[in-house]
Amino acid sequence: FPGDPVPLHIDKRSSSLKVIQHMRNEAHRFGITHHRGRRSKRIIKTGLEGIAGIGPSTAQKLLKRFGSIKGIQEALPEDVVAEIGAKKAEVVLKALAQA
Repeated sequence: FPGDPVPLHIDKRSSSLKVIQHMRNEAHRFGITHHRGRRSKRIIKTGLEGIAGIGPSTAQKLLKRFGSIKGIQEALPEDVVAEIGAKKAEVVLKALAQA
């Protein structure tokens, strides 16, 4: 326990230590996964979903392919067209150029 003057020593090969480590690792994995999901949703909403005609799946396609909004802006128009089609690409590139 925190502040306890006598530390608890557990053998490195003990099965109870393995259980404690597994619980810790699972708690961290759960927290990190949750945070990554929240962050990616926030990035999609702030950057691309505000553009009329662009939904979450199109935004995800673009971000997976180009990595970021800056990557989309710097990409060749032909690459964006190949990913989402001519009409949507025109809308996206126009909106990002104005931003």
